[in-house]
Amino acid sequence: MNINTKKLPLSLRDKGFWKVTLSLAIPIALQNMLSASFSLVDTLMVSQLGDFQLSATGMAGQWSWLFSMTLFGISSGAAVFVSQYWGEKNIKGIHKTSGIAVISGLILSLLFLAAGAIFPEQIIRIFNKTPEVVEQGSLYLRFACLSYPAMALTNILGSILRSAEHPKLPMAVSGICAVVNIALNYVLIFPMGLGVKGAAIATAISAWAGPVLIIILSILQKNILYTPLKDYFSFNSATVREFFKKASPVIINETMWGLGTVAYNVIFANMGHEEYAAITIVRTFENFAFCFLLGLCNACCVMVGKSIGAGEIREGIRESKRFMTVFPIVSLLIGGAVILLRVPLVSIFNLTENISVYTIETAQSILIIYAVWIVVRNVPYLTVVGIFRSGGDTSTGMIIELLALWCFSVPMTFIAANVWHLPFLAVYAIMYLCEDIPKSIFFLIYWRSGKWIRPVTDAGIKGLKEFSDQTT
Repeated sequence: MNINTKKLPLSLRDKGFWKVTLSLAIPIALQNMLSASFSLVDTLMVSQLGDFQLSATGMAGQWSWLFSMTLFGISSGAAVFVSQYWGEKNIKGIHKTSGIAVISGLILSLLFLAAGAIFPEQIIRIFNKTPEVVEQGSLYLRFACLSYPAMALTNILGSILRSAEHPKLPMAVSGICAVVNIALNYVLIFPMGLGVKGAAIATAISAWAGPVLIIILSILQKNILYTPLKDYFSFNSATVREFFKKASPVIINETMWGLGTVAYNVIFANMGHEEYAAITIVRTFENFAFCFLLGLCNACCVMVGKSIGAGEIREGIRESKRFMTVFPIVSLLIGGAVILLRVPLVSIFNLTENISVYTIETAQSILIIYAVWIVVRNVPYLTVVGIFRSGGDTSTGMIIELLALWCFSVPMTFIAANVWHLPFLAVYAIMYLCEDIPKSIFFLIYWRSGKWIRPVTDAGIKGLKEFSDQTT
């Protein structure tokens, strides 16, 4: 099936589109900004301790990053079903999907927790073998990994609420957890003098506030999560097979992409601890900048998935086209702001002047590269996560992303660093170029083809047949 764009003209004047988009995107963006504040506060406060501590916590955070990416695969796979079931008003289907996702997420979290608690030194040595870095990083990881089951519950339950157009509760919970995290970080790191250990303990305690609050408030509000516990476990083996048939490509995609990011970071970490400290600083700003785009992407996922699930194929395609126009514009605005504000933003990490001048200057240069490349970097994310997956296609994005990452970008980045011995910034730029260009070209072509529309609901399947008959 090919999309005839003449029959589906672009219109950004639809007030209904903007009303729904902003009602979803703003709370989701705010929630992710509050969640991103966890790493920002840790990074900001630990940066006052020096380069070694900052680099160490950044490396320890890579284990948490890998866990969060695999977890995102589970929650994103669940969102494929929930958004389409929501369009069909299949509440029982939403609860069954939620039960499978929660159990899967908890099992995953316990595996990562066990590895982080038992083998913290070995995990840190993957990135850097400097004794001071290994000591500080393993100390942080040993306590921070206690937050993983809480992260699993918060992320999956929050994803279900957002996919069913209830984004305000996850946002409010993230705000409360962020305040708790900031207060605990300050008290434990400085007055109590626990250093990186204090930062890890603060992260674990504040993370557990998330699922507790979501569950309590869902009971009080009687929202989509409020149902007898048995409803979450009413699935059978056929339901589980259907879930993982769609979700497995997403889980594999996010896990392997997370491993690719870890591979990049191993390359960068072995180029020097100052370079990695600079990356740790930049990642906090990337996370914050990405929150705005993530809000739009989640809104796209909900709106496209809801339309496809309800059988309104024409509207789903039209929504995808609107987001493919708005997303690059917002990306350019964010990129411009990053370039203008890069110096004062990076400077806040060196208030006590414990960070080297080289680290600060390198971080500012990385931000320029990020800002210039932000559109090409993030449009593939919108197409895969916001459009293809919500349309029911979870496999095509996985194949292309992993080919670009593992067959092209990671090898070229390694060669640039270890064979050609290029400067750090050149190696960083090569990583972007080699991964994003092939993905962007293919995904734009594939989006226009319409082959990503693969409904999982009866109404969606019927609507797709009717739409195909009308356009052929």
